[in-house]
Amino acid sequence: MSTPSLADLPVRRLTPRDVKLCADLSEDRGWPREEHKWGLLLSAGQGYGIDDPAGGLVAACTVTSYGTSERPELAAIGMVLVAGRHARQGVGRRLMQEILALLEASPIALHATPNGQPLYEELGFKTVGRAEMVRGPFRASGPAPSVPTRAATAEDLPALLRLDAEVFGPDRTHMLTRLPAFADQLRVAESPSGELIGYAAAWPNMDTHVIGPLVAQDTETAKSLVASLAAGTDRDLRTDIDVRHEELLTWIKSQGVAPITFNAVMTRGIPELPGDWKRRFAPLTVAAG
Repeated sequence: MSTPSLADLPVRRLTPRDVKLCADLSEDRGWPREEHKWGLLLSAGQGYGIDDPAGGLVAACTVTSYGTSERPELAAIGMVLVAGRHARQGVGRRLMQEILALLEASPIALHATPNGQPLYEELGFKTVGRAEMVRGPFRASGPAPSVPTRAATAEDLPALLRLDAEVFGPDRTHMLTRLPAFADQLRVAESPSGELIGYAAAWPNMDTHVIGPLVAQDTETAKSLVASLAAGTDRDLRTDIDVRHEELLTWIKSQGVAPITFNAVMTRGIPELPGDWKRRFAPLTVAAG
């Protein structure tokens, strides 16, 4: 029996049962396995993949939609991966084209690596910003940030969701309600009057803790949330910060967290990301916004 060509292999929906296959694909391309993150993305969003007749996946990606289920206000594409043995054969382009057809007119956002950016530009995406990935051990030095923070409780959820709707824009309740189980830490910052003015999570990813989302009314509040999360872990920190937040980036690097790389923030169907970038410091993950 002849082996089907790549062009004939169908795209299928992935489910949480496919986490191991997705992690194997990540490892194949030299990425961390990130099974914890794959599990979130495949449960809170949709995964799409192409099965390899020889075993494993030829390619995969995830889509996380926000807003109403009838008409998403934003769809975030992430984890676009093609197995090394099938690279440079048009598989990634074909998968993206099928996903774009499924999303129809929905506004779309993604974070692109330098290698992926040219393909996304050909598919109609425009670069609207940049995020800088930083990683390393957090070694507190200098004056401590001044905004009090505390561990979040179940009673904070309504206020947290209201703040997030102001800052992020489209409703992402289905993602944020998973944070208490997904993250190792979830902290909030309050004003002297008790108003919730920021929140952040630290979730485990291989040997690091990723900080995201990071939402705060100002840079001092963002610093306080980062410092309080860092105090609760002995792992390296990792996060992706909007480069317009220069003060936060300068500060976190001064605490020992090193610059790693830049990703392009790209959109299709909208001129820029919705919401208030001045209070949105870092995404939950670049794969989901």
